[in-house]
Amino acid sequence: MKFKPMYDRVLLKRIDSEEKTKGGIIIPDSGREKPMEAKVIAVGPGNHDKSGKLHKLDIKKGDRVLFGKYSGNEIKLDGKEHIIVREDEILAVIEES
Repeated sequence: MKFKPMYDRVLLKRIDSEEKTKGGIIIPDSGREKPMEAKVIAVGPGNHDKSGKLHKLDIKKGDRVLFGKYSGNEIKLDGKEHIIVREDEILAVIEES
């Protein structure tokens, strides 16, 4: 299914967190918090300012990002859970070094 977010919205797929602690303790699903790290799946074209000029998003497809704990709207696409957030709800881009 093709999916294109509108305006300054971004489609994210959560990156699963570790199921074990560093000490080797396995954390059950009910005890884990939802991860706040995600991969960008699709981005909208951007927003128009008052003069009509389009401002493209700084986020691009494939970026790894951090977002707020209670940000966005959860949806299902092709049976998989995704989140739609506005660009300003994204806290940081994680860059590999």
